[in-house]
Amino acid sequence: MKENKIKVLLVEPGLPPAVKEIGNDLASLQAEVGGLIECISFPNGCVVVCNEEAKLAEMLPNRRLGADIICGPFFVCDTTRSGEFCSLSKSKIAEYSQLFSEVPAFSGEEPELEPRMTFIGFND
Repeated sequence: MKENKIKVLLVEPGLPPAVKEIGNDLASLQAEVGGLIECISFPNGCVVVCNEEAKLAEMLPNRRLGADIICGPFFVCDTTRSGEFCSLSKSKIAEYSQLFSEVPAFSGEEPELEPRMTFIGFND
């Protein structure tokens, strides 16, 4: 059953992570990230939900994730087996609070801040 409100870990540029309860509908999710949403999955079923156009909109750099930099606010939530967003458990809040605890300083010159697209071609 889909939760109407979910407990997430909100991560904003320049600030430590904070637990927040948000609406579990498209308008509420988009409001948290300031636009269209993009999901980046973790192996344990959790996802980072961020603004898919953050770099194009020149939002502030926020945190490094792998070989990229996420710009603008984002949040972490869990997912159900059917792919619905759901609340983070206390242990996952602690895990992701630790992962995103460091508030990095960015110069603005990082190559990862450049918007990019990947095109994949298919042969007939």
